[in-house]
Amino acid sequence: MTEPARRPLLQIIVASTRPGRVGEPIARWFSEYTREYEAFDVEIVDLAEVDLPMFAEPEHPRFGRYSLDSTKAFSATIARADAFAIVHPEYNHSYNAALKNALDHLNAEWARKPVTLIGYGGVAAGARAAEALLPVLVALQMVVAGTVPIPFAGQRVSGEGEARTFDPAPETEAGAKAALDGLASWLEILGLRGSR
Repeated sequence: MTEPARRPLLQIIVASTRPGRVGEPIARWFSEYTREYEAFDVEIVDLAEVDLPMFAEPEHPRFGRYSLDSTKAFSATIARADAFAIVHPEYNHSYNAALKNALDHLNAEWARKPVTLIGYGGVAAGARAAEALLPVLVALQMVVAGTVPIPFAGQRVSGEGEARTFDPAPETEAGAKAALDGLASWLEILGLRGSR
């Protein structure tokens, strides 16, 4: 009997670290949506739980010679992923500092992996944050496979605490499907796609 092909691991990164953040229920919804898509194994990486210090490694991350335990642990986490979905807010027409710090901590662990951006905010739906992220992701040699903009995301979240849920609009679900199709296509091109 042959062993079934391994499904690629998609890490969903919750970029906001603020209490009451909308990104947390959005990430849980996207995680369930991805499981139903049945092409990926899924893991949520919450930057609030990772709790990286402000980047303070003595050497450039491209060398991979990390001295801090927090960086070593984060490196091991990100290295095992085949693709990413970054759930990010928009702060002052850009993305948040915790996400920039996380991206700057590593180098090779991000490289040559596809990513989709799930941006949320008001009327702009995180579009300006996504635009600011693009050159950073390109510099890290990542492949942007799609975006899922969510306007007025807070209006689609209900409940309290851990029980909060996100109820996507039909357009958001269509965007999520297109984003997952894009990630799967890139993984196939890279030779990393498992059997569906």
